[in-house]
Amino acid sequence: MQKLVSETESPATVASLKADLGALGVTPGMVVLVHSSLSAMGWVCGGPVAVILALQEALGPDGTLVMPTHSSDLTEPSRWESPPVPESWWPIIRQSMPAFDPDLTPTRSMGVIPETFRKQKGVLRSDHPHVSVSARGPRAQEITADHCLANGLGEDSPLGRLYDLRAHVLLLGVGHERNTSMHLAEYRADYATKRTIEDGAPAATGWIAFSEFETDSSDFDRVGEAFLQSEAGHAVRRGRVGLADSQLMPQRDLVDFAVSWLEENRTS
Repeated sequence: MQKLVSETESPATVASLKADLGALGVTPGMVVLVHSSLSAMGWVCGGPVAVILALQEALGPDGTLVMPTHSSDLTEPSRWESPPVPESWWPIIRQSMPAFDPDLTPTRSMGVIPETFRKQKGVLRSDHPHVSVSARGPRAQEITADHCLANGLGEDSPLGRLYDLRAHVLLLGVGHERNTSMHLAEYRADYATKRTIEDGAPAATGWIAFSEFETDSSDFDRVGEAFLQSEAGHAVRRGRVGLADSQLMPQRDLVDFAVSWLEENRTS
């Protein structure tokens, strides 16, 4: 925290963040999927609450704010890596893990902004045990409803609905490695290394197993850089929100570009 204070010339506030968002291109009525790092913004007066309020004020009453609220600790334990757990634990975890509860289950590795946002009054959260999305605004119900269990980042997911709605993606102090919309491109693209895996999740009726497409974000930064250099990438708006280097882009243009890039470059 002391480092943030020393690196910040003047505290960011709801008003200053709203002004920065407006300069970046966030306008009333937009549907915006936000990926964020609070620490990248410098010292913020009000922390995550201020960021959320600034976003909502910039979008206005007709806009819809969306954030990923994933809970990766409810996945198949045999696939855990950070950290892995002993094989003898796997059946205990499958038998005892509490089922996903949109109101109770916390996010994991999402950051403090989406964890705060999911608990705000009026926010709706989709019911996928691994890759839920939370939204607030006129299109929230449409975005979060009927989130398919299998292929949770594919066509029948909030990402697919955001594509249909011509939403925007906002990266606040994070890179494309956090850009969840590229997973929709993975589902759509046809490339040589594409495969499915066996996954599972706790449910009210017990542990359920299902097949899932294996996602891979290791080349997303390369995709994002290529997108910026492309003709479609000219629509990307870049600037600072607080101290955070930020980007605002049309999700549909990004996904369409990423499909072609993945088909051309994921060859082995």
